[in-house]
Amino acid sequence: MAMSWTRVLKSGVVPRDAVAQLVGVRSFAVSAKGKKGGKGGAADAKPVLSKEMKSTTVFGANILKEGSDPKIQPDSEYPDWLWHLVDKRPVLSELRRKDAKTLPYEDLKRFVKLDNRARIKENNALTAKN
Repeated sequence: MAMSWTRVLKSGVVPRDAVAQLVGVRSFAVSAKGKKGGKGGAADAKPVLSKEMKSTTVFGANILKEGSDPKIQPDSEYPDWLWHLVDKRPVLSELRRKDAKTLPYEDLKRFVKLDNRARIKENNALTAKN
């Protein structure tokens, strides 16, 4: 074995596989290109969508095996709480600056939750083994 490696190294032409074996490098398997048949052949093809279909349908929202993607409805058809999901909520530092007596119930509830979480994290950091 050692003799064959010295011959390869002396010749100056070192195959890639030989270097990987000599050094001990692992590599990824290379997939065969142009492979026909097999699983998932039809799944690779993307459907052609028109602009009208893109603006009226939520693609990828269908979770059922059989069925179609849901159509986009007018805004009046959706519940009111849905539109408030993206509203910015105050962070803990902002809530600490405000007077707790004047905060609305939802902000007060959020303040208590965030303050407890921050206090727990601080206590855990102090008692952690370093």
